[in-house]
Amino acid sequence: MFDVDANGLKIPALGYGTFKVKGEGSRAIVEQALAVGYRHLDTAQIYDNEADVGAAIAAAGLPRDELFVTTKVWPDNTHPDRMLASVEESLRKLRLDRVDLLLIHWPKFETTLEEAVEQLVAAREKGYTRGIGISNFNREQVDRAAAASGGTLATNQVEYHPFIDQTPLLETLRRHKMALTAYSPLAQGRIVDEPTISSIADLRKITPAQVTLRWLIQQPGVIAIPKASGEERMRGNLDVFSFELTDDEMHAINRIGSPTGRLVSPADLAPDWTK
Repeated sequence: MFDVDANGLKIPALGYGTFKVKGEGSRAIVEQALAVGYRHLDTAQIYDNEADVGAAIAAAGLPRDELFVTTKVWPDNTHPDRMLASVEESLRKLRLDRVDLLLIHWPKFETTLEEAVEQLVAAREKGYTRGIGISNFNREQVDRAAAASGGTLATNQVEYHPFIDQTPLLETLRRHKMALTAYSPLAQGRIVDEPTISSIADLRKITPAQVTLRWLIQQPGVIAIPKASGEERMRGNLDVFSFELTDDEMHAINRIGSPTGRLVSPADLAPDWTK
């Protein structure tokens, strides 16, 4: 596995996403992810599983510096009166003194974007996190957030897979030396039936998921955080560092995407994606 340099913060290129990993057995699932080799875990306050992720980390007994842990602050907690207290609660649940990356989950604020980002900076200054970033911000909001942070944001975590063209956002992020962290990287399973991806997978005798994940992390400054519930899929998703796609294969997959390929855009939270 290799790391992505995100404004000076080294982030493992492939992580384990824990969205919808909660309830009975969730701790065991995260423990299994760590056992097969994942060292980058992504969670969030709204996922209601920070305590399970923390219990799994504690049970694994891995050296802290071998793990990269991300959590995200829910919009209701971005107010200056609540942000730091909510991060402290997340740390208690995770059983950690600090996380490696702290993100604002969606760009919705009771006050202003700038005040919320200032709270991220304050959390870093208090030692609650090594790095700070954002999630689901459009290009205009990235510019504003980067300025408010003093140019220190590490990533913008957004939906990214072969069906959505994120070229304009990638250009903005690269200008700020930020990474793009791709959630829903397998398009909620839709990539399995995509002809270009399937043909590459058949030719190489690998899975469509492996083709897709390799396409993502082979792009400069892109990180992927797939979720998988079984050991075989976990191992398969992680096994994408032993091969490279050709330029022709990369370009063929690039041509699949369009600006309308988005699958996740909650009306009460999402920004105007065209900006």
